[in-house]
Amino acid sequence: MSLRTLAVIGTGLIGTSVALAARRQGVTVYLSDRDESAARTAEDLGAGRAAPPPEPVDLAVVAVPPSLVAPVLAESQARRLALSYTDVASVKSRTEREILATAPDPTRYVGGHPMAGREWSGPRAARAELFRERTWVLTPTRLTSKRAFDRTLDLIALCGAVPRVMRARAHDEAVALTSHAPHLVASLMAARLRDGSAEAAHLAGQGLRDVTRIARGDSRLWSDILESNAAAVAEILTRLQEDLAGVLAALHDLASPGPAAVPGPAAPGGTGPGGGDVVPVPGRHALVDLLDRGIAGVGGLDGAGGGRRGAPGHPETPAFPVAGGR
Repeated sequence: MSLRTLAVIGTGLIGTSVALAARRQGVTVYLSDRDESAARTAEDLGAGRAAPPPEPVDLAVVAVPPSLVAPVLAESQARRLALSYTDVASVKSRTEREILATAPDPTRYVGGHPMAGREWSGPRAARAELFRERTWVLTPTRLTSKRAFDRTLDLIALCGAVPRVMRARAHDEAVALTSHAPHLVASLMAARLRDGSAEAAHLAGQGLRDVTRIARGDSRLWSDILESNAAAVAEILTRLQEDLAGVLAALHDLASPGPAAVPGPAAPGGTGPGGGDVVPVPGRHALVDLLDRGIAGVGGLDGAGGGRRGAPGHPETPAFPVAGGR
């Protein structure tokens, strides 16, 4: 199966990037956005035509914030915009429940989430190559038809991405850890810069810029994402709060007057007073433990493949996981 026509609803960064990638592969693309100027900008960039299609397209991509996916899908299906539908929202569980309850024909829909983005927003930030070799999650429901699933796989292939099938809840728990909580942490750190001295800004290096880069994201979109995945994000932040409490206790311990290390039991050839080893105080041990756990966590990312083709756990053509309809 190959896509000939595509509708993109929402011409922000992701929607316009999808449209540009599809146009590069010869697909006819129709664009719409509640902000008509955004749709016209995407059209000027070569992403497609800012006009309704003359007949139902093969696939419609709903590229709006999570809270709007279900109502936009229902309205699009009511006017028969497409034969099949998908979305690109970064939260799936709540959207899935709403669609199953309100969509005129949920068999024609499969949830999707390309794991790609930039710190900039809007159509002018879009790139046709944004999804190349990046993971694109699919979250089919129990009603999703094989035809809707296959058409969305075709779109993923056109964009050069790597499909991965997940349950909606498992997806939301994973992105809470890998995307949503990190965005909040970046924003918290970036917000501290407002209270910093002018000299501090001049001393900012690449490490700080790496930590705070994603804090530039659209605040309205991110508040919608965080609200839609609040429970899973709160769980991650609770664990971070516990770790942070331990770090604070360690730093207060180290900041207190007293020796930075204490001598251990005397032993021949030891380095401490009287031949004993020098034993770090508990605060230092806690910090080293946290830093070591951080190194191990980053190492796990290095071994995960990053969504590249051929990476373990990233099949290029996943099997259809649910019973299909039309």
